[in-house]
Amino acid sequence: MSQSDLNPNASAYPTGTLVNPNTLFITGLHNAHAMETQAIQILSRQLDRLESYPDMAAQIRRHVAESEAQRARLDEVLATLEEKHSMLKDSVLGMVGNLMALAHVPAGDEVIKNTLANYAFEHFEIAAYKSLHTMAEYIDHQPGALAAHTNLQEEIAMAEWIDHRISHTTVAFLDRATAGVIASH
Repeated sequence: MSQSDLNPNASAYPTGTLVNPNTLFITGLHNAHAMETQAIQILSRQLDRLESYPDMAAQIRRHVAESEAQRARLDEVLATLEEKHSMLKDSVLGMVGNLMALAHVPAGDEVIKNTLANYAFEHFEIAAYKSLHTMAEYIDHQPGALAAHTNLQEEIAMAEWIDHRISHTTVAFLDRATAGVIASH
């Protein structure tokens, strides 16, 4: 058993331990790959139920494809380092993504909750890719810097798309709800 198995508050990198920045970059790549797996699961589950908002469904479909491409880019970067993605992290965060998407299903305002959650998640991804890009530049790993930058730009575009439609989605929801038609999804 490792120290972290015995003490859940123990750091993976104990004080006084020298850590290779490449190791931290690889950890960041694993985390980003798992994050994209989670995003794909969340958005795919939303698409399964998104019936009344065709523009949103089309954009989510496009972003699922982008997320799959982002994950592939991360695989390519990992391959340059003779690494593979973490099946455990991907599996766990994929399952979490499915559960997160299901959490809003019983809500009468599912589309609003999903919109707000997607907006927050996009900003989490933006922060993650900014950090990953900084790590790649720090270790002078150009393929990693390019992949992180490309993924970052796509996440910024999606966050802006959501931002510009929060009010529109809310009004569309209110119009449908007050007209007595299915508005939640």
